[in-house]
Amino acid sequence: MLPPIIRIDNIVKKYGPLTVLDGLSMNVMPGEKLALIGPSGSGKTTILRILMTLETISGGHIEVDGEQLYHMPDSNGLVPADERHLHRMREKIGMVFQHFNLFPHKCVLDNVTLAPMLTKGIKRPQAEKRAMELLDMVGLADKARSVPAQLSGGQKQRVAIARALALSPKIMLFDEVTSALDPELVEEVLNVMRRLASETDMTMLLVTHEMGFAHDFADRVLFFDRGKIVEEGKPGDIFHNPKQERTQTFLRKIIAAGHRV
Repeated sequence: MLPPIIRIDNIVKKYGPLTVLDGLSMNVMPGEKLALIGPSGSGKTTILRILMTLETISGGHIEVDGEQLYHMPDSNGLVPADERHLHRMREKIGMVFQHFNLFPHKCVLDNVTLAPMLTKGIKRPQAEKRAMELLDMVGLADKARSVPAQLSGGQKQRVAIARALALSPKIMLFDEVTSALDPELVEEVLNVMRRLASETDMTMLLVTHEMGFAHDFADRVLFFDRGKIVEEGKPGDIFHNPKQERTQTFLRKIIAAGHRV
């Protein structure tokens, strides 16, 4: 049995007097596809941002791929991680955001090649070869020389996925990647994620309100409320036979709003 690739142990996240995560513990196994669901403000996105080191923690410990994320060893035990350690740990993780964050004045190919060239020292020909393979995988090889303004929202998001994959992360984080898209563009992005889930052994964490997709995509679903995991289990159990009243109430509202679960 392999050890968890992510170990979150009793973490706390506070913004001033507001506690967003309160003693949260959870493990993610290598290759696991995990869906995080729950109402807005329940702490789901905060977890992804903490894993990406875009937010710090107020307490607790996180291990990624067998190493402490926010701490590092020295002669006296564990001390807070320095920027060099954080930079190295970030290379294990890729993140795709709700808003695409592409460089508007660079073409699609340059958007995908820039990070591998700058952070890993990969030469341009090698970086471009890999970028074109990824753009082909997301169905956008013909847009390599286009700039973001010439793309639809769905195409921009697919470029953002290719860009995150270009750094060959072990873990991919997806934060509401379809919520900024027009409804008719959602499916093209979800199809890319389905392909990733079925064709790779990459560990993937997904925050989403697309319950039907979460049902089909995930090995395990975690329902969050007020910074805590209220219920977790296989998609069929969570969506069709939730045990906790809070989960039941949330899903009733989702169904009433016209979403498939």
